[in-house]
Amino acid sequence: MNVENIKSQMRKGVLEYCILLILKHQEAYVSDIIKILQEINLIVVEGTLYPMLTRLKTDDLLSYQWVESTQGPPRKYYTITDKGNEFLLELEKSWNELNASIGKLRD
Repeated sequence: MNVENIKSQMRKGVLEYCILLILKHQEAYVSDIIKILQEINLIVVEGTLYPMLTRLKTDDLLSYQWVESTQGPPRKYYTITDKGNEFLLELEKSWNELNASIGKLRD
């Protein structure tokens, strides 16, 4: 069994949750999101992130706005929507329940 493969699957499983947590605190450009995820060792590439952001936008959990850039083309900045905040609350409940269950197994 490949531990790295399982670790990768676990990271992907919580990535949407992490994106919503980031955007709960600030609007962000894709490279900002990647930088924050890398800082917490959830390394992700743009090719993984863009489809996820598109899906979250399609589900009305995120919105975005174009902002002019002095260093090139306009940038798309993402923000969490009210529906996204409600969804995030549900994810937080699920995360806490899962964490508590696993904690019981580890004790």
